[in-house]
Amino acid sequence: MRLLVVEDDAALCASLEQALERAGYAVDTADNGEDAEHLGNSESYDAVVLDLGLPRRPGLEVLKHWRTRGRTMPVIILTARDTWQEKVDGFKAGADDYLAKPFHVEELIARVGAIIRRRHGEPKGGIRTADLALDEERQTVTYNGKTVELTGTEFRLLRYFMLHPGKILSKTELTEHVYDFDSERDSNVIEVYIRRLREKLDPGVIQTRRGQGYVFGAKS
Repeated sequence: MRLLVVEDDAALCASLEQALERAGYAVDTADNGEDAEHLGNSESYDAVVLDLGLPRRPGLEVLKHWRTRGRTMPVIILTARDTWQEKVDGFKAGADDYLAKPFHVEELIARVGAIIRRRHGEPKGGIRTADLALDEERQTVTYNGKTVELTGTEFRLLRYFMLHPGKILSKTELTEHVYDFDSERDSNVIEVYIRRLREKLDPGVIQTRRGQGYVFGAKS
């Protein structure tokens, strides 16, 4: 899953990027409102962490513009503005969650995971299918009662598949949600990681639809 972190405090932004990457997310960052609005309009994000007090364009204005343009990605406002009126303004602008500074990064990571799961109809903790249970904290998967270790890319790819069961996913879409903006995006590499997941789990867990993409959890 791919996130956008919008924060003008360079030190805080760097620490959030590192923490969220350790939690298994591909992370892009922006330090001002104009760049954030452009990225949110042009890239596919699974969630956004948005500060309000931004240079060049306020975060609340950025959020309103995204919603006006029909951008529906979940947004968590992360700000020092914590009065009830400011929280109400944030939710009215289209925020999905609101976290006041100072905060614990573990809470932010938990909230990011929760809003992404809810967006995909997984309100309970953890991501599960009939045969697989993904452990997001340990970045492992349990398959038929056996715990399987995953690399970072394998984990991000499998999590995206498990949140879209039965849906045809193209290599382009998978690449957009597994890698961040600065990564070298060779969609053919996705084939390598899908082969590795099949070898670790089951050859039939991800099926190929020739000319279309891949389907997770489809019956042959």
